[in-house]
Amino acid sequence: QVQLVESGGGLVQAGGSLRLSCAASGGTLRTYIAGWFRQAPGKEREFVAAIDRSDSITPSSPHSVKGRFTISRDNTKNTVYLQMNSALPDDTAVYYCAASRAPWTPEITYQSQYDYWGQGTQVTVSS
Repeated sequence: QVQLVESGGGLVQAGGSLRLSCAASGGTLRTYIAGWFRQAPGKEREFVAAIDRSDSITPSSPHSVKGRFTISRDNTKNTVYLQMNSALPDDTAVYYCAASRAPWTPEITYQSQYDYWGQGTQVTVSS
């Protein structure tokens, strides 16, 4: 059973940067696809980014984060990151990381493809 713990959330001004971390235990994260999702108040959880076992990154990130958010992993630390640059107030949400045993397909953007989830970390972007 893989446990995921997110950290790095907090308050950032618009235009600022934040790096979220997702540390895994109980399993080797590099053997999973890792993804980030977010859920803003009153909205459904949405896909943000995913990285596969060979460090390929899905091109299916939402247009709203493309060019600003970057997913990466450090296998030596069993950790996945989400670098958030040029933050916008609309980025305010709880950010979740997740791990999937599924194959790398376009459906990896679906929440149902993920087997393990973290508890989430709050990101608030002030205008």
